[in-house]
Amino acid sequence: MSLLLTSLDALAERVGLSPGSEWLALAVTHSSYASEHDCQSNERLEFLGDAVVDLAVADLIVTSYPELDEGSGSLVRARVVNEAALARAARRLDLGSFIRVGRGEVKSKGLERPSLLADAFEAVVAALYLERGYEFAKLFVQSALGDVVAEAALSPDEIDPKTRLRQWSEATGLGVPTYVVTSAGPAHATTFAATVSVGPKLRATGRGRSKKSAESQAAQAAWEGRDA
Repeated sequence: MSLLLTSLDALAERVGLSPGSEWLALAVTHSSYASEHDCQSNERLEFLGDAVVDLAVADLIVTSYPELDEGSGSLVRARVVNEAALARAARRLDLGSFIRVGRGEVKSKGLERPSLLADAFEAVVAALYLERGYEFAKLFVQSALGDVVAEAALSPDEIDPKTRLRQWSEATGLGVPTYVVTSAGPAHATTFAATVSVGPKLRATGRGRSKKSAESQAAQAAWEGRDA
């Protein structure tokens, strides 16, 4: 057995995958490492995991918080399924200790970046989905993010993330946040990715099934990372 798979056994046990899981090994392989070693990266798993996380959180909101209507539920989900929250979940799992990155990422301390950690968390969720099935992956996501959902559900009508970020950025002299949105996938299953920039340093990303959702998640991630 390779050293990588041996070292991953602890993580596999932690998340509920079999020892030597090939899906888990792929889930922790960043594109920077893959390009240096001519192997596959976790980007496709991250794409799948994004959808699984989104569905699992929506499922939790609908089944456990019947008092939330569609609008409030969407606000809660945006405050849960975003780069900052997923990166925190990744840190609780100590994913950064297992992710394979290229030399450049090592030098730039890429393993500390919320975006890299959030993507790895989603890739691990995809590995769970492929190896153990949706129900297992759903329970894992809900366990990892359930406390964040509960906190957000206490004040679902709090000011929306984009408005809150704009008010803060203008008040602190950073100007109006700017958003860049891209889309991918077929027309019936398009996913959107948004990047928001606030001033010269603050930058965050978000994803969703609509442009509005992606921008909202990016704004929430930027808000949570404003003091980082």
